[in-house]
Amino acid sequence: MGLWIPVTIAAAFFQNLRSALQKQLKGRMGTTGATFARFGFGLPFALVYLGLYVTATGEALPALNAGFVFAALSGGFAQILATFLLVYLFGFRNFMVGTAYSKTEPVQAAFFGFLILGEAIAPLGLLAVVAGVIGVMMISLGERAPKDVLKGLATREAAIGILSGTLFGVSAVAFRGASLALGDGTILMRALLTLAVTLAIQTAVMLAWMLMKDRSELLRVVKASGPALLVGLMGATASAGWFTAMTLQKVAYVRALGQIELVFTFLASVLWFREKVTRMEFAGSAVIVLAIFLLIGAG
Repeated sequence: MGLWIPVTIAAAFFQNLRSALQKQLKGRMGTTGATFARFGFGLPFALVYLGLYVTATGEALPALNAGFVFAALSGGFAQILATFLLVYLFGFRNFMVGTAYSKTEPVQAAFFGFLILGEAIAPLGLLAVVAGVIGVMMISLGERAPKDVLKGLATREAAIGILSGTLFGVSAVAFRGASLALGDGTILMRALLTLAVTLAIQTAVMLAWMLMKDRSELLRVVKASGPALLVGLMGATASAGWFTAMTLQKVAYVRALGQIELVFTFLASVLWFREKVTRMEFAGSAVIVLAIFLLIGAG
């Protein structure tokens, strides 16, 4: 089994924790502040991880180059916009349809990975990616009929969802491109350096935005810095896993396997919160598990 598989599963687990903690911040700050917590409070931990690795190994930092900087900037901006669009969907009545379409990210990542990095996907791998997307969309539907998603294809919500998935796919491919552009350095060094630089870019952009447009939100972020630091810790840990996995393996495979996060959520709902789940949600989780086995065979 490739190293990228357990690393991706661990990243999905920590992302699930980050999402749960981030939701708790929504009562203490707005959407912008809760989004900033992911980047701004994750940056110190990313720098600590990088510093500890350099201290422990004595490995020198790879020299940055134009290709790396361009890819990191592109990925950072794309991820901010993708997150904004996804949150923006929650303001619509039919946001579930848009959210379902945003889950097409792994398929779009496969396309952009081929277009930008020239990485082809094996037939079994492509089948696994598509199966994973179908499983996620089934869970997103809940009790809705599949025809609801098809009917909503021409709606604004679907367009926003697809665009969000596109930007998430672009950002993931850009992050892999940035890590590969470094050339020198071990896999973990390149992943941690890419993470630190990307988070620094995203923190600076969002901080500048709040200073210019919403200083009251920035004040709320400062007041909630305690719990926000925990969000940052989980987010940085998850991102370190994502960046490492995407340095090791093609983005489409990593993002498709990362959908196991929804299986974690499903299990927590059933075993921990004792919540009832629909047959569609159960079937969707089963499809994701099948896709994971296919990915292991393909990867």
